[in-house]
Amino acid sequence: MASNGNGSAALTRRRPSIDIVDAKVAVDLATAQTYSENVFLFVPNLIGYTRVILAALSLHYMSYHPKYCTVLYCISCLLDAVDGHAARALGQASKFGAVLDMVTDRCTTSCLLCYLTSAYPEWALAFQFLITLDFSSHYMHMNSSLITGSRSHKQVDGDVSRLLQRYYDPRTLFVVCAGNELFYISLYLMKWVHTPLSESFGITGDGFVAYLVSFTWPELIAYVTGPICALKNIVNLVQLWKASKVLVGVDLAERAKAREEQLLKKH
Repeated sequence: MASNGNGSAALTRRRPSIDIVDAKVAVDLATAQTYSENVFLFVPNLIGYTRVILAALSLHYMSYHPKYCTVLYCISCLLDAVDGHAARALGQASKFGAVLDMVTDRCTTSCLLCYLTSAYPEWALAFQFLITLDFSSHYMHMNSSLITGSRSHKQVDGDVSRLLQRYYDPRTLFVVCAGNELFYISLYLMKWVHTPLSESFGITGDGFVAYLVSFTWPELIAYVTGPICALKNIVNLVQLWKASKVLVGVDLAERAKAREEQLLKKH
């Protein structure tokens, strides 16, 4: 029975000072919130809404205007870094903002990948896998973070995963996410840009230089950012596995606690 006690104690350690809020109470609080502290109007969340609008406009232009599409998409992605800084600087971090941020990222990237499935039908299965992995990994991770009492899905203890802890460092996160998005954008632009650098900029050379300028600039970006995209998806796999283990661990601890309570009732 010692293991049962340890399981419930571990669950308590992982979930400090969490108050369960009734859904109806939460809805009433959100409805009655004042203008001075309206979470919907927090600056980071306003930035989040702007990201959604820019992403929607980008998707509108995706099939026929690559310049507008790329500019709007990139601005939307760059604002992803701004809202986090705004939340910390203004003391306006919120669970709603964290989920809004994550959902916007997932939906925006998935829409681009959906377009790539039609642009590269021979790679459709691979893009579908990437969409599935991205959504499942972050959904599982968000749920495991909330259920263990973490204030943000970006706060990962080193004893849970050193890789994820380093990945969610703001600087690392920005580089990896930016590289991942640039890879997908470059694949998109490769369908529109066909002129090699040698013709675009009149560059000539021998050997390795001649080899480089034989590519278009989106192709070069794809080669540079491809390894970053691979790293991002390896992290997604690790995140999915770790989140699954956390959720299973919570299940085991709760089952142990339930058995312990049943034994106490019998005695």
